Amino acid sequence: MSKGVLKAPVLQDDEKFALMKFRRSVSDILKPEHDDHFLLRWLRARQFNVENAEKMLRESLKWREKWGVDDLDEWEPPVVFEKYKPYGTTGFDKDGSVVIIIPFAGIDIWGLLHSASKNDIIKNTIRILEKFMKLAYEQSKMYGPEARKFVVIFDMDNFVMKQYAYRPAAELVINVVQMYSNNYPEILKYCYIINAPKIFSFGFNIVKKFLDEYTLSKICIYKHNRNKWLPAIFERIEPRYLPKYYGGELTDNDGNPKCLEKICWGGKIPKEYYISEEDSYNNTSTYKITTIKKGSKLKLYFDVEDSGVFLKWDFKTELYDIKFGVRALNVKTGEKFNEVDLKRVASHESEETGFITCQPNYRYTVIFDNSYSYFKSKKLTYSVVVSLPLEKLEKSANKIEEKILDQNENECEESK
Repeated sequence: MSKGVLKAPVLQDDEKFALMKFRRSVSDILKPEHDDHFLLRWLRARQFNVENAEKMLRESLKWREKWGVDDLDEWEPPVVFEKYKPYGTTGFDKDGSVVIIIPFAGIDIWGLLHSASKNDIIKNTIRILEKFMKLAYEQSKMYGPEARKFVVIFDMDNFVMKQYAYRPAAELVINVVQMYSNNYPEILKYCYIINAPKIFSFGFNIVKKFLDEYTLSKICIYKHNRNKWLPAIFERIEPRYLPKYYGGELTDNDGNPKCLEKICWGGKIPKEYYISEEDSYNNTSTYKITTIKKGSKLKLYFDVEDSGVFLKWDFKTELYDIKFGVRALNVKTGEKFNEVDLKRVASHESEETGFITCQPNYRYTVIFDNSYSYFKSKKLTYSVVVSLPLEKLEKSANKIEEKILDQNENECEESK
Protein backbone atom coordinates (compact mmCIF):
# COMPACT_ATOMS: atom_id res chain seq x y z
CA MET A 1 0.00 0.00 0.00
CA SER A 2 1.26 3.45 -0.85
CA LYS A 3 0.57 6.25 1.58
CA GLY A 4 -0.86 9.46 0.17
CA VAL A 5 -1.97 12.93 1.14
CA LEU A 6 -5.64 13.89 1.38
CA LYS A 7 -5.77 16.01 -1.78
CA ALA A 8 -8.56 18.34 -2.84
CA PRO A 9 -10.78 16.66 -5.43
CA VAL A 10 -10.35 17.77 -9.04
CA LEU A 11 -13.60 19.39 -10.15
CA GLN A 12 -14.97 21.23 -13.16
CA ASP A 13 -15.95 24.88 -12.63
CA ASP A 14 -19.69 24.08 -12.46
CA GLU A 15 -18.99 21.31 -9.93
CA LYS A 16 -16.92 23.68 -7.79
CA PHE A 17 -19.80 26.16 -7.81
CA ALA A 18 -22.29 23.41 -6.87
CA LEU A 19 -20.04 22.30 -4.01
CA MET A 20 -19.73 25.87 -2.70
CA LYS A 21 -23.51 26.37 -2.93
CA PHE A 22 -24.19 22.99 -1.29
CA ARG A 23 -21.87 23.76 1.63
CA ARG A 24 -23.70 27.04 2.25
CA SER A 25 -27.14 25.45 2.04
CA VAL A 26 -26.34 22.72 4.63
CA SER A 27 -23.98 24.74 6.86
CA ASP A 28 -26.43 24.49 9.77
CA ILE A 29 -26.07 20.69 10.00
CA LEU A 30 -22.40 20.12 9.14
CA LYS A 31 -19.88 18.66 11.57
CA PRO A 32 -16.10 19.27 11.58
CA GLU A 33 -15.43 15.96 9.80
CA HIS A 34 -17.81 16.83 6.95
CA ASP A 35 -15.18 17.96 4.43
CA ASP A 36 -15.44 18.38 0.66
CA HIS A 37 -15.05 14.64 0.06
CA PHE A 38 -18.03 13.97 2.32
CA LEU A 39 -20.21 16.58 0.60
CA LEU A 40 -19.27 15.34 -2.84
CA ARG A 41 -20.70 11.90 -2.03
CA TRP A 42 -24.18 13.41 -1.81
CA LEU A 43 -23.72 15.74 -4.79
CA ARG A 44 -22.54 12.90 -7.03
CA ALA A 45 -25.40 10.71 -5.86
CA ARG A 46 -27.77 13.40 -7.16
CA GLN A 47 -25.80 14.35 -10.29
CA PHE A 48 -24.69 17.65 -8.70
CA ASN A 49 -28.27 18.86 -8.27
CA VAL A 50 -27.77 20.94 -5.09
CA GLU A 51 -31.42 20.97 -4.07
CA ASN A 52 -31.79 17.19 -4.41
CA ALA A 53 -28.48 16.56 -2.64
CA GLU A 54 -29.53 18.77 0.26
CA LYS A 55 -32.84 16.91 0.57
CA MET A 56 -31.02 13.56 0.52
CA LEU A 57 -28.50 14.60 3.19
CA ARG A 58 -31.10 16.15 5.51
CA GLU A 59 -33.34 13.08 5.25
CA SER A 60 -30.34 10.86 5.99
CA LEU A 61 -29.45 12.84 9.11
CA LYS A 62 -33.05 12.47 10.32
CA TRP A 63 -32.77 8.74 9.62
CA ARG A 64 -29.55 8.59 11.67
CA GLU A 65 -31.29 10.29 14.59
CA LYS A 66 -34.29 7.94 14.39
CA TRP A 67 -32.06 4.85 14.47
CA GLY A 68 -29.64 6.28 17.04
CA VAL A 69 -26.75 5.59 14.66
CA ASP A 70 -24.20 7.65 16.59
CA ASP A 71 -24.91 5.65 19.76
CA LEU A 72 -24.84 2.14 18.30
CA ASP A 73 -21.45 1.43 19.87
CA GLU A 74 -23.28 1.32 23.20
CA TRP A 75 -25.97 -1.04 21.89
CA GLU A 76 -25.51 -4.72 22.70
CA PRO A 77 -26.85 -6.74 19.74
CA PRO A 78 -28.34 -10.23 20.11
CA VAL A 79 -25.59 -12.84 20.42
CA VAL A 80 -26.92 -14.66 17.34
CA PHE A 81 -25.43 -11.92 15.13
CA GLU A 82 -21.93 -12.41 16.46
CA LYS A 83 -22.07 -16.15 15.85
CA TYR A 84 -24.08 -16.41 12.63
CA LYS A 85 -23.83 -13.13 10.66
CA PRO A 86 -21.30 -13.98 7.93
CA TYR A 87 -18.79 -11.24 7.16
CA GLY A 88 -15.27 -10.16 7.99
CA THR A 89 -12.32 -8.06 6.86
CA THR A 90 -8.92 -9.47 6.00
CA GLY A 91 -7.02 -6.25 5.36
CA PHE A 92 -6.82 -3.54 2.72
CA ASP A 93 -6.41 -3.13 -1.01
CA LYS A 94 -3.39 -1.55 -2.68
CA ASP A 95 -4.80 1.97 -2.04
CA GLY A 96 -5.60 1.38 1.63
CA SER A 97 -9.33 0.67 1.20
CA VAL A 98 -10.96 -1.82 3.57
CA VAL A 99 -11.57 -5.27 2.07
CA ILE A 100 -14.81 -6.88 3.27
CA ILE A 101 -15.57 -10.56 2.57
CA ILE A 102 -19.14 -11.91 2.83
CA PRO A 103 -19.77 -15.66 2.40
CA PHE A 104 -23.36 -15.01 1.36
CA ALA A 105 -24.58 -18.61 1.43
CA GLY A 106 -23.79 -18.60 5.15
CA ILE A 107 -26.71 -16.26 5.80
CA ASP A 108 -29.56 -18.26 7.31
CA ILE A 109 -32.16 -15.58 6.58
CA TRP A 110 -35.00 -17.78 7.85
CA GLY A 111 -33.14 -18.42 11.10
CA LEU A 112 -32.19 -14.74 11.54
CA LEU A 113 -35.77 -13.57 11.10
CA HIS A 114 -36.86 -16.06 13.73
CA SER A 115 -34.02 -15.28 16.14
CA ALA A 116 -34.18 -11.48 16.15
CA SER A 117 -36.55 -8.69 15.23
CA LYS A 118 -36.29 -7.12 11.80
CA ASN A 119 -35.37 -3.80 13.42
CA ASP A 120 -32.46 -5.44 15.25
CA ILE A 121 -31.22 -7.05 12.03
CA ILE A 122 -31.25 -3.67 10.28
CA LYS A 123 -29.71 -1.96 13.31
CA ASN A 124 -26.90 -4.51 13.39
CA THR A 125 -26.27 -3.99 9.67
CA ILE A 126 -26.00 -0.24 10.30
CA ARG A 127 -23.63 -0.89 13.20
CA ILE A 128 -21.33 -2.96 10.98
CA LEU A 129 -21.38 -0.35 8.22
CA GLU A 130 -20.55 2.41 10.68
CA LYS A 131 -17.66 0.39 12.08
CA PHE A 132 -16.17 0.05 8.60
CA MET A 133 -16.87 3.73 7.84
CA LYS A 134 -14.81 4.76 10.86
CA LEU A 135 -11.98 2.43 9.90
CA ALA A 136 -12.05 3.75 6.33
CA TYR A 137 -11.96 7.36 7.57
CA GLU A 138 -8.82 6.60 9.59
CA GLN A 139 -7.29 4.92 6.55
CA SER A 140 -7.98 8.01 4.44
CA LYS A 141 -5.78 10.11 6.74
CA MET A 142 -2.82 8.02 5.60
CA TYR A 143 -3.77 6.88 2.10
CA GLY A 144 -6.05 9.57 0.68
CA PRO A 145 -9.80 9.88 -0.03
CA GLU A 146 -10.10 6.67 -2.07
CA ALA A 147 -9.44 4.76 1.15
CA ARG A 148 -12.84 5.92 2.43
CA LYS A 149 -14.46 3.48 0.03
CA PHE A 150 -14.91 -0.27 0.46
CA VAL A 151 -13.86 -3.24 -1.63
CA VAL A 152 -16.39 -6.04 -1.12
CA ILE A 153 -16.18 -9.70 -2.10
CA PHE A 154 -19.50 -11.59 -2.08
CA ASP A 155 -18.97 -15.34 -2.27
CA MET A 156 -22.19 -16.84 -3.67
CA ASP A 157 -20.97 -20.45 -3.60
CA ASN A 158 -23.85 -22.77 -2.55
CA PHE A 159 -26.33 -19.89 -2.75
CA VAL A 160 -29.94 -21.10 -2.51
CA MET A 161 -32.74 -18.86 -3.79
CA LYS A 162 -35.43 -20.71 -1.84
CA GLN A 163 -34.85 -18.75 1.37
CA TYR A 164 -35.63 -15.48 -0.37
CA ALA A 165 -38.98 -16.71 -1.66
CA TYR A 166 -40.09 -16.23 1.96
CA ARG A 167 -41.75 -12.80 1.85
CA PRO A 168 -40.27 -11.30 5.05
CA ALA A 169 -36.81 -12.32 3.82
CA ALA A 170 -37.29 -10.65 0.44
CA GLU A 171 -38.67 -7.53 2.12
CA LEU A 172 -35.72 -7.42 4.52
CA VAL A 173 -33.20 -7.59 1.67
CA ILE A 174 -34.95 -4.77 -0.18
CA ASN A 175 -35.17 -2.67 2.99
CA VAL A 176 -31.44 -3.10 3.64
CA VAL A 177 -30.55 -2.25 0.02
CA GLN A 178 -32.74 0.87 0.13
CA MET A 179 -31.27 1.87 3.48
CA TYR A 180 -27.77 1.54 2.06
CA SER A 181 -28.62 3.42 -1.15
CA ASN A 182 -30.29 6.33 0.68
CA ASN A 183 -27.76 6.79 3.46
CA TYR A 184 -24.36 5.53 2.28
CA PRO A 185 -23.92 6.94 -1.24
CA GLU A 186 -20.65 6.63 -3.16
CA ILE A 187 -18.82 4.43 -0.62
CA LEU A 188 -18.38 1.36 -2.80
CA LYS A 189 -15.03 1.27 -4.60
CA TYR A 190 -15.46 -2.15 -6.17
CA CYS A 191 -17.62 -5.23 -5.62
CA TYR A 192 -16.67 -8.74 -6.75
CA ILE A 193 -19.55 -11.23 -6.78
CA ILE A 194 -17.86 -14.61 -7.23
CA ASN A 195 -19.10 -18.19 -7.69
CA ALA A 196 -22.51 -16.94 -8.79
CA PRO A 197 -24.92 -19.73 -9.83
CA LYS A 198 -27.41 -19.22 -12.66
CA ILE A 199 -30.31 -18.66 -10.25
CA PHE A 200 -28.47 -15.69 -8.72
CA SER A 201 -29.15 -13.56 -11.80
CA PHE A 202 -32.89 -13.77 -11.09
CA GLY A 203 -32.51 -12.38 -7.59
CA PHE A 204 -29.98 -9.75 -8.65
CA ASN A 205 -32.32 -8.44 -11.35
CA ILE A 206 -34.79 -7.59 -8.58
CA VAL A 207 -32.25 -6.04 -6.22
CA LYS A 208 -30.51 -3.88 -8.82
CA LYS A 209 -33.72 -1.91 -9.37
CA PHE A 210 -33.03 -0.32 -6.00
CA LEU A 211 -29.39 0.56 -6.73
CA ASP A 212 -28.11 3.70 -8.47
CA GLU A 213 -26.00 3.65 -11.63
CA TYR A 214 -22.79 4.46 -9.75
CA THR A 215 -23.14 1.43 -7.47
CA LEU A 216 -24.08 -0.87 -10.36
CA SER A 217 -21.03 0.30 -12.32
CA LYS A 218 -18.79 -0.95 -9.49
CA ILE A 219 -20.23 -4.47 -9.42
CA CYS A 220 -18.67 -7.29 -11.41
CA ILE A 221 -20.26 -10.78 -11.37
CA TYR A 222 -18.28 -13.97 -11.96
CA LYS A 223 -19.44 -17.58 -12.26
CA HIS A 224 -17.55 -20.56 -10.79
CA ASN A 225 -14.35 -19.76 -12.65
CA ARG A 226 -11.42 -18.89 -10.39
CA ASN A 227 -9.24 -18.26 -13.45
CA LYS A 228 -11.44 -15.25 -14.21
CA TRP A 229 -12.17 -13.67 -10.84
CA LEU A 230 -8.89 -14.31 -9.02
CA PRO A 231 -6.70 -12.27 -11.44
CA ALA A 232 -9.27 -9.46 -11.27
CA ILE A 233 -9.10 -9.45 -7.46
CA PHE A 234 -5.29 -9.53 -7.48
CA GLU A 235 -5.28 -6.36 -9.57
CA ARG A 236 -6.51 -4.53 -6.46
CA ILE A 237 -5.67 -6.76 -3.50
CA GLU A 238 -2.30 -8.25 -2.62
CA PRO A 239 -2.33 -12.05 -2.06
CA ARG A 240 -1.27 -11.58 1.58
CA TYR A 241 -4.65 -9.94 2.29
CA LEU A 242 -6.76 -12.63 0.61
CA PRO A 243 -7.58 -15.93 2.39
CA LYS A 244 -5.79 -18.98 1.04
CA TYR A 245 -9.25 -20.55 0.60
CA TYR A 246 -9.81 -18.04 -2.23
CA GLY A 247 -6.36 -18.41 -3.75
CA GLY A 248 -4.47 -15.87 -1.62
CA GLU A 249 -1.78 -16.38 1.02
CA LEU A 250 -3.60 -15.46 4.26
CA THR A 251 -4.34 -18.15 6.88
CA ASP A 252 -5.14 -18.28 10.58
CA ASN A 253 -2.34 -18.89 13.06
CA ASP A 254 -3.23 -22.59 12.97
CA GLY A 255 -3.08 -22.63 9.17
CA ASN A 256 -6.84 -22.61 8.53
CA PRO A 257 -7.28 -21.30 4.93
CA LYS A 258 -10.77 -19.93 5.65
CA CYS A 259 -9.39 -17.39 8.16
CA LEU A 260 -11.99 -18.09 10.84
CA GLU A 261 -10.21 -15.62 13.11
CA LYS A 262 -11.13 -12.80 10.72
CA ILE A 263 -14.28 -14.01 8.97
CA CYS A 264 -17.54 -15.36 10.43
CA TRP A 265 -18.87 -17.91 7.95
CA GLY A 266 -22.39 -18.04 9.39
CA GLY A 267 -24.37 -21.22 8.94
CA LYS A 268 -27.70 -22.67 9.99
CA ILE A 269 -28.90 -21.07 13.21
CA PRO A 270 -29.81 -23.61 15.92
CA LYS A 271 -33.46 -23.61 16.94
CA GLU A 272 -32.65 -22.70 20.53
CA TYR A 273 -32.05 -19.13 19.30
CA TYR A 274 -35.56 -18.90 17.81
CA ILE A 275 -37.99 -16.40 19.34
CA SER A 276 -40.81 -16.96 16.84
CA GLU A 277 -42.16 -19.63 14.52
CA GLU A 278 -44.24 -19.91 11.35
CA ASP A 279 -45.57 -22.96 9.57
CA SER A 280 -43.61 -22.67 6.31
CA TYR A 281 -41.46 -20.44 4.15
CA ASN A 282 -44.45 -19.30 2.16
CA ASN A 283 -46.82 -18.56 5.02
CA THR A 284 -48.21 -15.04 4.60
CA SER A 285 -51.67 -15.67 6.00
CA THR A 286 -50.97 -13.79 9.25
CA TYR A 287 -50.92 -10.45 7.44
CA LYS A 288 -54.10 -8.41 7.32
CA ILE A 289 -55.02 -5.05 5.81
CA THR A 290 -57.46 -2.62 7.36
CA THR A 291 -58.25 1.08 7.50
CA ILE A 292 -58.39 2.80 10.89
CA LYS A 293 -60.75 5.70 10.55
CA LYS A 294 -59.90 9.16 11.81
CA GLY A 295 -60.45 9.51 15.55
CA SER A 296 -60.68 5.75 16.15
CA LYS A 297 -58.58 2.80 17.38
CA LEU A 298 -57.97 -0.86 16.57
CA LYS A 299 -57.51 -3.17 19.57
CA LEU A 300 -56.38 -6.79 19.35
CA TYR A 301 -56.69 -9.13 22.35
CA PHE A 302 -54.50 -12.14 23.14
CA ASP A 303 -55.01 -14.42 26.13
CA VAL A 304 -51.87 -16.28 27.21
CA GLU A 305 -52.08 -19.33 29.46
CA ASP A 306 -48.62 -20.91 28.98
CA SER A 307 -45.08 -19.79 29.73
CA GLY A 308 -42.42 -19.57 27.01
CA VAL A 309 -44.70 -17.63 24.66
CA PHE A 310 -43.84 -14.58 22.52
CA LEU A 311 -46.09 -11.85 21.15
CA LYS A 312 -44.67 -10.66 17.82
CA TRP A 313 -45.76 -7.74 15.62
CA ASP A 314 -44.88 -6.47 12.18
CA PHE A 315 -46.78 -3.59 10.61
CA LYS A 316 -46.64 -0.62 8.28
CA THR A 317 -48.94 2.24 7.32
CA GLU A 318 -49.32 4.20 4.11
CA LEU A 319 -48.48 7.93 3.97
CA TYR A 320 -48.97 8.70 7.68
CA ASP A 321 -47.76 7.60 11.11
CA ILE A 322 -49.85 5.99 13.85
CA LYS A 323 -49.72 5.38 17.60
CA PHE A 324 -48.80 1.88 18.74
CA GLY A 325 -48.64 0.23 22.15
CA VAL A 326 -49.13 -3.02 24.08
CA ARG A 327 -50.92 -3.29 27.44
CA ALA A 328 -50.94 -6.26 29.81
CA LEU A 329 -53.63 -7.36 32.30
CA ASN A 330 -53.15 -10.00 34.98
CA VAL A 331 -56.46 -11.87 34.71
CA LYS A 332 -56.16 -13.12 38.30
CA THR A 333 -55.23 -9.94 40.17
CA GLY A 334 -56.55 -7.30 37.78
CA GLU A 335 -53.15 -5.57 37.73
CA LYS A 336 -52.52 -3.51 34.55
CA PHE A 337 -49.34 -2.08 33.04
CA ASN A 338 -47.85 -0.99 29.72
CA GLU A 339 -45.57 -3.54 28.05
CA VAL A 340 -44.93 -1.09 25.22
CA ASP A 341 -45.77 2.57 25.83
CA LEU A 342 -48.36 4.00 23.48
CA LYS A 343 -46.63 6.50 21.19
CA ARG A 344 -46.50 7.66 17.59
CA VAL A 345 -44.29 5.62 15.29
CA ALA A 346 -43.14 6.43 11.76
CA SER A 347 -44.48 3.19 10.31
CA HIS A 348 -45.09 4.94 6.97
CA GLU A 349 -41.30 5.32 6.55
CA SER A 350 -40.23 1.81 7.51
CA GLU A 351 -41.85 -1.34 8.86
CA GLU A 352 -42.17 -1.55 12.64
CA THR A 353 -41.33 -4.96 14.06
CA GLY A 354 -40.77 -6.29 17.55
CA PHE A 355 -41.71 -8.83 20.17
CA ILE A 356 -42.20 -9.28 23.91
CA THR A 357 -41.98 -12.30 26.17
CA CYS A 358 -45.43 -13.06 27.57
CA GLN A 359 -46.36 -14.15 31.08
CA PRO A 360 -48.89 -16.91 31.74
CA ASN A 361 -52.44 -15.95 32.74
CA TYR A 362 -52.20 -12.50 31.18
CA ARG A 363 -54.34 -10.77 28.57
CA TYR A 364 -52.37 -8.62 26.13
CA THR A 365 -53.99 -5.77 24.22
CA VAL A 366 -52.26 -4.52 21.08
CA ILE A 367 -53.40 -1.00 20.21
CA PHE A 368 -53.23 0.89 16.92
CA ASP A 369 -54.42 4.36 17.85
CA ASN A 370 -55.57 6.97 15.32
CA SER A 371 -57.68 8.97 17.77
CA TYR A 372 -55.32 11.96 17.55
CA SER A 373 -56.03 12.39 13.84
CA TYR A 374 -59.13 14.44 13.09
CA PHE A 375 -58.84 14.42 9.29
CA LYS A 376 -56.91 11.40 8.06
CA SER A 377 -57.77 7.70 8.10
CA LYS A 378 -54.79 5.31 8.11
CA LYS A 379 -54.34 2.23 5.93
CA LEU A 380 -52.62 -0.43 8.02
CA THR A 381 -50.99 -3.72 6.98
CA TYR A 382 -50.19 -5.79 10.04
CA SER A 383 -49.31 -9.17 11.46
CA VAL A 384 -49.64 -9.74 15.20
CA VAL A 385 -49.16 -13.33 16.36
CA VAL A 386 -48.57 -15.29 19.54
CA SER A 387 -46.01 -18.08 19.22
CA LEU A 388 -46.48 -21.62 20.42
CA PRO A 389 -45.03 -22.56 23.84
CA LEU A 390 -41.36 -23.51 23.59
CA GLU A 391 -41.86 -27.28 23.80
CA LYS A 392 -44.42 -27.17 20.97
CA LEU A 393 -42.18 -24.79 19.01
CA GLU A 394 -39.37 -27.34 19.14
CA LYS A 395 -41.60 -30.06 17.66
CA SER A 396 -42.89 -27.72 14.96
CA ALA A 397 -39.37 -26.58 14.05
CA ASN A 398 -38.31 -30.21 13.65
CA LYS A 399 -41.21 -30.79 11.25
CA ILE A 400 -40.20 -27.69 9.24
CA GLU A 401 -36.62 -28.91 9.00
CA GLU A 402 -37.74 -32.38 7.86
CA LYS A 403 -39.95 -30.81 5.20
CA ILE A 404 -37.08 -28.66 3.89
CA LEU A 405 -34.72 -31.66 3.80
CA ASP A 406 -37.30 -33.67 1.85
CA GLN A 407 -37.63 -30.81 -0.66
CA ASN A 408 -33.84 -30.65 -1.05
CA GLU A 409 -33.65 -34.41 -1.67
CA ASN A 410 -36.39 -34.16 -4.30
CA GLU A 411 -34.54 -31.34 -6.05
CA CYS A 412 -31.33 -33.40 -6.07
CA GLU A 413 -33.15 -36.38 -7.60
CA GLU A 414 -34.71 -34.17 -10.28
CA SER A 415 -31.33 -32.71 -11.18
CA LYS A 416 -29.73 -36.14 -11.78
